[in-house]
Amino acid sequence: MTNETISLAMPLPSIILPGYLAGSADYKPMAMTLEHLGFPTAVVPLQWWEWLPTVGGRSIAPILEKLDRAITDLQKQHNASQVNIIAHSAGGWISRIYLGDRPYYQKIWHGRSKVARLVSLGTPHRSLEPWTVKNLGFVNETYPQAFYGDITYVCVAGKAVFGDRTFKNWIAYNSYALTCGTGATWGDGITPIQAAHLLGATNLTLDGVHHSPRSGVWYGSEPIIREWAAFL
Repeated sequence: MTNETISLAMPLPSIILPGYLAGSADYKPMAMTLEHLGFPTAVVPLQWWEWLPTVGGRSIAPILEKLDRAITDLQKQHNASQVNIIAHSAGGWISRIYLGDRPYYQKIWHGRSKVARLVSLGTPHRSLEPWTVKNLGFVNETYPQAFYGDITYVCVAGKAVFGDRTFKNWIAYNSYALTCGTGATWGDGITPIQAAHLLGATNLTLDGVHHSPRSGVWYGSEPIIREWAAFL
């Protein structure tokens, strides 16, 4: 087997974009698991407080800057023309801005040429929350659904909590209602299934998967990673 054949068989490197108000440390175990499975992976180096300038629906550009630099570094490290983005929660719709070719706050990111796949984990791709209207409205009006045909979109949703008005599921009920208008539905405890999928994407719904690592089995648990990593 030639070196060229070996190179062609190797998976593309992946970059993990944390969810809203989350730092990179929470995603290091996910990256280590992916590395163990043979997928070279890095995490966008974010501290939770670096999200603060974006609070209240402000520009998400500071996070896009960090994502762009991390992708450039990963490309250089692996001599790769393209990478995969693995994005948790809000990171999924933020990545859709990054792929785009339209100005967002006077800047075009042109990430499309650098990205082969976008894997979103529990992302609210649609939301009725007032503070998300400006940014998510831009995403869904400018790049609706799985917009680019040359990019593979994989949208993963968790089916762990049915929202109802009991004390146990009250947070899920309210989160689902704020996101899709219906609280009595299934989701990962934060994002309802219907908001986590995109038309034209490979849409997965995984039983028993919660939104965050603090809830038990979540998108970054090893058995769950094995299910969606098959698409990398």
